[in-house]
Amino acid sequence: MLIRYQLNDQKYLVSTQGEITREALASAMWLDLLNPDDDERQLVESLHSQPLPDTEDVEEIEASARSYQDEAGLHVHSLFLHKVEERHRNTSVAFTLTDNQLITLREREIPAFRLMRMRARRLHGLVEDPVTIVLSLFEIKIDDLADTLEEVYTQLENTSNLVLEDNDSPIEDALDELARQEDTNGKVRLCLMDTQRALSFLLRRGKLSPDHAETARELLRDIDSLLPHNSFVFDKINFLMDAAQGFISIQQSKIIKIFSIAAVVFLPPTVIASIYGMNFSTMPELSWQLGYPWALGLMVMSGVAPYVFFKVKGWL
Repeated sequence: MLIRYQLNDQKYLVSTQGEITREALASAMWLDLLNPDDDERQLVESLHSQPLPDTEDVEEIEASARSYQDEAGLHVHSLFLHKVEERHRNTSVAFTLTDNQLITLREREIPAFRLMRMRARRLHGLVEDPVTIVLSLFEIKIDDLADTLEEVYTQLENTSNLVLEDNDSPIEDALDELARQEDTNGKVRLCLMDTQRALSFLLRRGKLSPDHAETARELLRDIDSLLPHNSFVFDKINFLMDAAQGFISIQQSKIIKIFSIAAVVFLPPTVIASIYGMNFSTMPELSWQLGYPWALGLMVMSGVAPYVFFKVKGWL
C-alpha cells in the first residue's frame, strides 16, 4: 500500500487522493509504503532513479548499512518496537530523506505511524517539513519505549512478589514471566541504541535547522536518561532470576535430603532382615520361638534410632 501525505492550507498533514502518477508522488511531502507491491515499488523507484531497499538490506546491523548518504538523500534504517500476538517485536523501517520529501518503507503496520498520522491531522502546525515528520516519529517511539520500560518494571514488581514472598506460587511460572520481561527489555535497549545512532547521524549529516537540531539533542538526552533505567531493569531481572533458581535448588536439596535420610533410616532394618533371611542350619535363632518378634522389634528400633538421632541434632 502506498499512501501520500501533503500539508493542506490549514497546516494539517492529510493523505492525498487521486491517480497515483509520478508527478503526484513528486509533489507529496511524505510517501509511506506499507508492504508495497511490485508496481508501487517501481513507481517510487522511478522517482529517485534508484531501487528501494529489500528486507535483507533493511535488517542489516552494520552502521554503514543502516545510516548513509548518497545522491538521493539521507538513508536511515531504524527499529520500531510493537506487539505481535502479545509479544514485543522490533521491526526495521527504512527512511529516505530529501530536501522536500520523506519516503518510509515498512512491512507491517506500526502503532507509532498510526499515532503520527492522527496527531498530524489534529494538531495545527505539527508538521512543517519532512525532517519534522522523522523527528516526530522518533519522539513517539521514545515515548512508547519509556512506557514499555514502566510496564516491564511494574510486571517485575508483581514477579518479585511471586519469587520472594508468595510461597505457594510455582517458581516455574515466575521464571517464564522473567524470561518474557528480559526479552522485552532487551528489545527496548536495542531500539534505544539504534535510535540514538540514527539521531546522531541526522545531527552530523542532516543539515538540520537550529530548532530541529535542538529537538534531536533533546531526544538524545531522553534516550540517555532511559538507558540507565533499562540497565537497572536488567539488573533486577538477573537478581530475580538468580533468586528463583536458588529457591529451586533449595527445593531440590530438600527432596534429596529426604531421600538421603530415608535411605539411612531404612538401611539398618534392611541389614537385620537380610541377616535373619539367611537359610543356614546352624543359626542359633532358627528354632527360637521368640525369634520372629525379636527380629521385628530389632528392625523397628534400628530404624527409629537414626531418626531420633537426626532430630536431636536438628538435621530434620
